[in-house]
Amino acid sequence: MSEFQDLSIHIDQISQAEDTQQPQILNQYIEQGLDAASIALILEAFPIEQRVRLWRELPLESHIDVLTESRGEVRVSILDALSETELKLTLAKLDNLSLIEWADSLPDEIIEEAISFLEPAELELYDLANEYQEEELGRWVERKVVALPFNISVARAKVLVDKYTHEPSGYVYLIDKQHRFRGMVEYAELVGAESSTRIKSLVLEHVSTLSATLELAEAVDAMERSAFTSLPVLDERKRLLGEIDWKFALSTQREIYETRLMAGTGMDEGDDLFAPILKSSQKRGVWLGINLLTAILASVTISLFEDVIAQVVALAVLMPIVASMGGIAGSQTLTLMVRSMALNQITAGNRFALIKNELGIGAINGLLWALIIGAVAGLWFQSPLLGGTIALAIVVNIITAALFGVLIPLILDKLDLDPALAGSVILTTVTDVVGFFAFLGTASLVLL
Repeated sequence: MSEFQDLSIHIDQISQAEDTQQPQILNQYIEQGLDAASIALILEAFPIEQRVRLWRELPLESHIDVLTESRGEVRVSILDALSETELKLTLAKLDNLSLIEWADSLPDEIIEEAISFLEPAELELYDLANEYQEEELGRWVERKVVALPFNISVARAKVLVDKYTHEPSGYVYLIDKQHRFRGMVEYAELVGAESSTRIKSLVLEHVSTLSATLELAEAVDAMERSAFTSLPVLDERKRLLGEIDWKFALSTQREIYETRLMAGTGMDEGDDLFAPILKSSQKRGVWLGINLLTAILASVTISLFEDVIAQVVALAVLMPIVASMGGIAGSQTLTLMVRSMALNQITAGNRFALIKNELGIGAINGLLWALIIGAVAGLWFQSPLLGGTIALAIVVNIITAALFGVLIPLILDKLDLDPALAGSVILTTVTDVVGFFAFLGTASLVLL
């Protein structure tokens, strides 16, 4: 049974229980090892009032972790329901990484209050993180790592590790006097090494380092290709800033995927399943308005040929086929492009070859399906001319869809716009307008 199926069972069991029993059931899951991310997903599945009540009943030590793992709007919905005293007690528990995670979803006055509660050391780490942009790795790096001089003995290293860390694990990072990265050692190997050995002799080979200015998506790709569970992150002077691990990469990859999935409909990855009705309707209404404008453009194109449609009713019957074939062909190319751009596979050197390749695919599929649809339409309405008209429109529209399926995401990327967000709307408009114009324009020439 998958993790998500397990969560579905948990949610169902909690929702069917009496109100007084629900917190007890959730806490039983926590005692059985349910992690903070799973708890956050469970809370999101409940209406806000019930969600807040369940969160309040969680063990105090899990409050911050669960809120940090929650989506932005879910987190805000809980914080908004807290009293002033509860809010202050919650903010006082934040460390630098949690505050960075929360900062984009909270009002400035709450962020300022949270900053006032940070310990000096945590505040310094928070300020260092804010030197980097939201999409840069340096903002999210875990800076609390074990870093030791690279030229000391194993005996000295063990003393320092025991002195400054409570539960060391994973890797120990080696640095020089300028704090520059000099290597990485497995903690388990350090524990088992001879005391007289120099720690630098234990350095792991083929360790990749990541730049703090690297974009998150690129950092995730590097982590996926790595044989290590953590990788060091360096600044422009090659000084060690900290590390990222596979959990961070997995979480970031999920957020990137969800953002692109939601963006296609104008929604945000942080949107709440039980967001207030008025707020949600306003947000979705904007996207519906944009879609209306594009639909009007397609309708205007159709209205230019209303005389033709009035005389040849079959055109109205066949128009959805033209639009649908262009739309699906374009979405195939667009999806391929968005994925390839996310993986940094599209470069200046291969764009022209890619366009030729997609045009070739579009031409073959266009001709094949044009013959099939044209034959069916011609037999259906007993009109070879009508069959030839829709066949031509299908060819033109599928080739156009292939071309713009490549060009639109490239152009949007140049304009620093997310292709996943606006690409599908623009592409649908293009294929509808071109398809209708080709179909109805040709019909007006050959059928009247």
